[in-house]
Amino acid sequence: MKLGISSCLLGTMCRYDGGHSRDRFIVNELSNYFEFEAYCPEKLVFPTPRPAIRLVRSNGEVSVRTTNENEDVTNTITDISKELVKKIEDNQLCGFILKSKSPTCGMERVKIYPDKKNGQSENVGVGVFAYELKNKFPYLPIEEEGRLGDPWLRENFLMQVFAYKSLHIFLDSKPSFNDLVKFHTSYKYMIYSKSHNYYKELGNIVANHEKESIEIVLEKYKKLFLEAIGQKGTIKNTYNVLLHIYGYFKKVISKEEKDEILESIEDFKNGIIPLIAVIKIIKLYTNKFDIEYLKTQIFLNPYPKDLALRSKVEAYK
Repeated sequence: MKLGISSCLLGTMCRYDGGHSRDRFIVNELSNYFEFEAYCPEKLVFPTPRPAIRLVRSNGEVSVRTTNENEDVTNTITDISKELVKKIEDNQLCGFILKSKSPTCGMERVKIYPDKKNGQSENVGVGVFAYELKNKFPYLPIEEEGRLGDPWLRENFLMQVFAYKSLHIFLDSKPSFNDLVKFHTSYKYMIYSKSHNYYKELGNIVANHEKESIEIVLEKYKKLFLEAIGQKGTIKNTYNVLLHIYGYFKKVISKEEKDEILESIEDFKNGIIPLIAVIKIIKLYTNKFDIEYLKTQIFLNPYPKDLALRSKVEAYK
C-alpha cells in the first residue's frame, strides 16, 4: 500500500532552513505497513536552504510570498503543485499525510499574514499543494502528521485508508451482485459508526430496485462508499455500534462479563480508554462464541492492530 507524504516528514532535509521535520511515528511505525511516495513542491522551485515563504492576504486575495523580499511566487508554487498532483494519479496512492502549518502542504489552519505590518495574522489558510490535492482527489484519505497523535483522528484515518484500498481491490475483482452484498454487509458497522444515513443509502444502491446493470450500480456504490468512509466517525455513533455488537453475546455471558464489557464501552464513551481497547474485548467474545457474522465485520479488524496503540504514539511524542 502506498501513502503520499510530505518529504520533510521522512527526514529529508528539504525545509527552507536546510532542516527536516522527521516524524518518528511515521518513520518507525507506519513504514512497517506502507510504502511512502514523497512530495515537496517547494524543493522543486527553490534550492535548499532557501527563502522562507508564507501566505499573505492583500485586498481580499491570498498570495504566496517570500518572507524577506516579499516576492510574489504564487503562480510558480501553484503550477508546480498542479504538476505534482497530476503525477499522483498514476501512483495508486491510498492516502496522504501532509506537513501541518506549511504554506504549501498545510491541510488547514495555515497562518495567513496581513499585507500591512501592523495587521493581525489568522490561522485559517490551506497550503497551495494541499488545496490542489484535495480538489483533484476529494475522496482520497488525507491527514496531517500532527493530528495523527490524537487517537480518535488516527483511528478514523487508518480506517479510511484501509477501506479505500479494500474498495479498489474489490472493484478490480469484477464483482457480481452477490459479491457486492457480501462486501457491503462486511462494512455495516464501520459505516454505521460514521453515518446511519449513508448506510441506508448504500443499502438502497445494493438492493438495486431499478434493476440497473452491475456496472452502473458499482459506480454509484463507489462514489457513496468513498463519501461515507470520509466522514469522521462520532463517539456517539460508535458507542451505539458497540452496544449493537454487545447484543450478539449478552445472553451467553455471565453477569460479571456483562458488567466488564459495558463498563469498557462507557469508559470509551467518556474518553477514558481508546476504541481499540473495547474492540479487543469484543473480539475475545466473538471468537469464544464463534459468532460468524461479527467475524466478517471490518469494524472489528479495520487495519493491523499495532497501528492504533495509543502507548506507541505517545512514546514518540
